[in-house]
Amino acid sequence: MSLAVRPTSAASRQESVVDGEYPFTADDFRRIAALLYDTAGITLSDSKTALVYSRLAKRLRLLGLSSFRDYCKLVEGPNGHEERQDMLRALTTNVTRFFREPHHFDHLLQNVIQPAIDGVRRGARLRIWSAGCSSGQEPYSMALTILSALPDAPNYDVKILATDIDTNVIAKGLAASYAEELVDAIPTSVRSKWMERDPDEPRNWRMGEAARALVAFKPLNLMGDWPMKGQFQAIFCRNVVIYFDEPTQERIFRRFHGLLTPGGRLYVGHSERVGVPGFETDGLTTYRHVRG
Repeated sequence: MSLAVRPTSAASRQESVVDGEYPFTADDFRRIAALLYDTAGITLSDSKTALVYSRLAKRLRLLGLSSFRDYCKLVEGPNGHEERQDMLRALTTNVTRFFREPHHFDHLLQNVIQPAIDGVRRGARLRIWSAGCSSGQEPYSMALTILSALPDAPNYDVKILATDIDTNVIAKGLAASYAEELVDAIPTSVRSKWMERDPDEPRNWRMGEAARALVAFKPLNLMGDWPMKGQFQAIFCRNVVIYFDEPTQERIFRRFHGLLTPGGRLYVGHSERVGVPGFETDGLTTYRHVRG
C-alpha cells in the first residue's frame, strides 16, 4: 500500500490526498486536526497527513468503517467520546524510559530534594508533578531519587503527582510492572533495594511499596481544568509542549508558574524552551521560578 501524499488544492479537497485503502481528503484531515487541537491542544501540520492516515486506518479497520468521512462523523458526534480518546492515543507517542535525561534527576536531587529534607523531617511538604507521565517511568524515577536521599520518605508529607491525558498509560503506571529490558537504566543496587519481581509476571520487575506510596496517578488534560490547589517545588513537563502551538505553550508555562513555589524548578525537554516572564535559566533545559 502506498502512502504517497498528493499536493492539496481547493479542487482536491474532496479527493483523497493519500494513496491508500480508504478515501482520505484534505477536509477529513482538517476535521481531525481541528478536533485534536480542541481536545488536547495538539497541532497537526499538513506534513503529518500520511502519519494520521497510517495510524487511524487501523481504527477504521477495527470499527468496520469504509471512509474517513464516516470516521469524522463518529468522533465529532455525541457518541464519539470513547473513540476520540482512542484517536488521541493513536496520534500521540508515549516515549519514555527510566532516568531519561539523567542530568535532570541529578539536578532535582541537588537543588530540590536535598535542600528540602530538613524541612520535610520537621513536617513541611514536598510536592513534585510529572505532567505527561506516560506509563510511569518518569515519576518512579523521581520516587527512586527521593528514596536515595530520604529512605523513609513515605513516612512524611512527600508526594509525586503523575498525570497524563491517556488513561491507558495511567493504568500501566498504577500496575508499576516493567519488563526486564525497560529497567536496565536503573542501577542493580537500586533495583534490588526498591523493586521486586512481579509475582504475576515473573520476568517483570515491579516497583516496591515505598516507591508506589510516593506516586499518585491521575488522568489530566493540560488543556482543561487543573484541580490542584497547593504548589509544587518541581514540575517535569518534558517533550509534551512540542505538540502545542506557541500561544498554547505560553499559556501552559504561565499556569505552571502559578503552581510553583518561589524558587521552584520547571524541567522541559531537550528541544523545548521557556520564554515567558517569571522563569530564569537554571541549567540545561531547567528553569527556576522567579517573581514574574
